[in-house]
Amino acid sequence: MKPIEIEEVQVSDLQTKLFNNTQKSVVLNDSVVVFNRESLTKLLNFNSFFYFKEKGNGMVSSPSVRGTTASQTAVIWNGININSNLTGQTDFNTINTYDFNSIQLKYGGGSVVYGSGAIGGSIHLNNEMSFKKHIRQFLKLSYGSFATANTNYKFSFSNQKFSSQFSVSYNKSKNDYEFVGLDKHNKNGEYENLSFNSALGYKLTSKWTVKYFNSIYNGNRNFSGTISSVGNSKYEDYNIRNLLEFKQNTSVFESNFKAYHLSESFKYFENKKTEIFSTAKVQTSLFRYEGLLKAIAKLQFKPIVEFQYLEGNGENIGKNARKNTSVSSLITYNLLKNILFEGSLRKEFNSVFESPILYSIGTKADVSEWYNVKLNYSKNYRVPTFNDLYWYAGGNVNLKAETVQQYEITNEFQYKAFQFQVAGYYNDFQNLLKWSPNESGNWTPENVENVKSYGAEFSLNFKQNFKAFQIESTTNYSYTKSVDEKTQKQLIYVPYHKFTSNWNFNYHRVSFNYQMVFNCAVFTSTDNSFFLKEHTVSNISFYYLFGNHKNIILSVSANNVENRYYENLPSRPMPGRYYTTSLIFNL
Repeated sequence: MKPIEIEEVQVSDLQTKLFNNTQKSVVLNDSVVVFNRESLTKLLNFNSFFYFKEKGNGMVSSPSVRGTTASQTAVIWNGININSNLTGQTDFNTINTYDFNSIQLKYGGGSVVYGSGAIGGSIHLNNEMSFKKHIRQFLKLSYGSFATANTNYKFSFSNQKFSSQFSVSYNKSKNDYEFVGLDKHNKNGEYENLSFNSALGYKLTSKWTVKYFNSIYNGNRNFSGTISSVGNSKYEDYNIRNLLEFKQNTSVFESNFKAYHLSESFKYFENKKTEIFSTAKVQTSLFRYEGLLKAIAKLQFKPIVEFQYLEGNGENIGKNARKNTSVSSLITYNLLKNILFEGSLRKEFNSVFESPILYSIGTKADVSEWYNVKLNYSKNYRVPTFNDLYWYAGGNVNLKAETVQQYEITNEFQYKAFQFQVAGYYNDFQNLLKWSPNESGNWTPENVENVKSYGAEFSLNFKQNFKAFQIESTTNYSYTKSVDEKTQKQLIYVPYHKFTSNWNFNYHRVSFNYQMVFNCAVFTSTDNSFFLKEHTVSNISFYYLFGNHKNIILSVSANNVENRYYENLPSRPMPGRYYTTSLIFNL
């Protein structure tokens, strides 16, 4: 029994569905998502190999995986890379998981398909549409420690011709938690945000479908300080995304036309009590064509042509624009019944700097019913952002694109109720960007770092039913070595070891979940002389289903149940033990 029946988890864009066979990927199942829906940060922190830097609860959250940085991790929204063109990354505490019905993790490079920043891994957030007749509503009301209130509402309706999804999420918190073991509280940590998402689809004919996706986010949060310094700043950000898609599907060929527009802007108040602020805005327009040849039995061929125009304007970056045209081709070929080959190639033409030729080659072999192996070799990249190039105090217009050669092997085993996966990888980075102070004391970026990273990842999944009793567990362990070739030191905020464990127990109307994460010590200085101590955090949740159809759920959760002191950034403690109570209507 599952604690909550949600929409079937599917993968929406063709790239992840058809051309993702030779790299490691994970689709997060229903039970995993249900127990971790407070934020995308919590979901991935306790259920993946991603490590997060957080400036405090609800503050800026930056991921790292396989020895990469946050700007080398791509977030893909309905097939479109949505990483900020200002910072180069996505703040994971601004994404509400309730707004999506499919979440997939892809490890390793994906620049051939998704462009800049898809190096360490990518997170795919999709609104998959169904054209089966149904009406569904979902409402969650939550209240917890530190006057934290969350409201999430989702409505979906569809028939054979029309499909629609609407969701709205509102989150607010005083966020004034006590620092464990210290006579101090988190001050100036208040936050409030509102998000709205919609997806509409209509079948024009038996072969043509039109879809429209919209996402609006409005956030207002204060930035808390450190143990010794109380924060006094405030940050307001507003993002709106629009995606229009026309799709033709025949027995021979499939065509997909996409038009996308993003507006991202912010206001930063160094002193929230004044009306003095800095601001910036970036407009991104994208036009994309994707094809798919299906006429040849053993071969699938996919061409992609994309044009992107970016325009940024702000006090700190000036007014600048960039054009980028890319051409990609992807091939999947079944050599034998149990052996598959994938190859892809991409070339970009950028108005600001030269981009390298990107490629990916891989194979998958189904050796037996219980074992398969994947091999992949690829070249990926990241282009400098507007901040990297034009920041008024130290931007560098002479920067080159970061590049990386990646090697990966993934072994997958399955025996009865057990699934085991072990992956190894090796990455050779060139021209990594590093911000450091110059002779004048101003921070500026340079292509100075060459880095080699390698490691291994282990996953064990178990699921078993015993009549009305169900057990489900997921255990992950990763080892990561990421070394600066010049200094021979481990990169900052890259843990050597990370371990997670999740256990779900379901019996009739009652569900119990236990989850924990262990992060070893991480260095906070390039010479490895300063570090954050290792920490273990555990959470527990209880769910009770009632109503004639078990569609009303009462949940109580306790986070950091051991009330441990820990930091993800120096002198910025995370919360001790705190509680959340929720009432859920799934109609």
